[in-house]
Amino acid sequence: MTGAAGFIGSNLVDRLLARGEPVVGYDNFSTGQGRFLETALRNPGFGLIRGDVLDLDALRCAMQGAETVYHLAANADVRFGADHPRRDLEQNAIATWNVLEAMRLNGIGQMAFASTGSIYGEAPVIPTPEDCPFPNQTSLYGASKLAAEGLIAAYGETFGMRASIFRFVSILGERYSHGHVFDFYRQLLEHPDSLRVLGNGHQKKSYLYVQDCVDAIFCAMNADAEKVTVLNLGTDEYCEVNDSIGWICGRLGMQPRLEYTGGDRGWIGDNPFIFLDCKRMRSLGWAPKYSIRESVVKTVEYLVENRWLLESRG
Repeated sequence: MTGAAGFIGSNLVDRLLARGEPVVGYDNFSTGQGRFLETALRNPGFGLIRGDVLDLDALRCAMQGAETVYHLAANADVRFGADHPRRDLEQNAIATWNVLEAMRLNGIGQMAFASTGSIYGEAPVIPTPEDCPFPNQTSLYGASKLAAEGLIAAYGETFGMRASIFRFVSILGERYSHGHVFDFYRQLLEHPDSLRVLGNGHQKKSYLYVQDCVDAIFCAMNADAEKVTVLNLGTDEYCEVNDSIGWICGRLGMQPRLEYTGGDRGWIGDNPFIFLDCKRMRSLGWAPKYSIRESVVKTVEYLVENRWLLESRG
């Protein structure tokens, strides 16, 4: 598994091990956290390799003997993509080609890929299905993930690989280490009386609890599917940023003054309305157990109990 020490990756590692499946984790720890793997490292079925997804030879060696590859390593920092334009290309598109090539060299025929709902840009259809006509890409992150999806589809056709591509909404829950809940909590610790909000607070977003996300991955990987299957992952609801602020502040017992920066989005590439049609995933028998509100509150509670994560993320 690439990105094994990350937010979603480490949760997936723990769940795979709990099912009795051996796991080899691969991570360069640029954003991953060693503490996320403390439980896994005590399990004899887990092995950890410190390596970079841009190192094809290291990937090829790490994958020897594997049957399935879970590719979760990525640069997921949409907000600062314009500051480092090459980062998305390298860590999302080129890295995915490296993963696919290492799979081919090892004769591995199955993968799961963490894509994103951001590839829909400002979608013309809401809720957005997997076969929605694509508008212009609005972020370097989304464009690089779409390029990665294209490579996966081409490898599937050319080399007979099977792949499940998951287009996530934003994921919340334990080990969450970047995003709006993280940013708002950090702000409120520093100055409880005020909260700076990018945009106007009316951006509409959908979120999914991390364990619901892992359940969906297992469900899809166990299903008989086409060579390459694309699946949206999200809840059947969305909320405004202002709603999330209310849930966060309510859990913390704070009433800060809200300072909006204006406009209908927070940054270049921020889509003001993200809501995915997940009927295809639902048809496989999966349904999320937690609401967005519950996911936000559980995330805040985790951050309150794990202040070290704010310090490690600088």
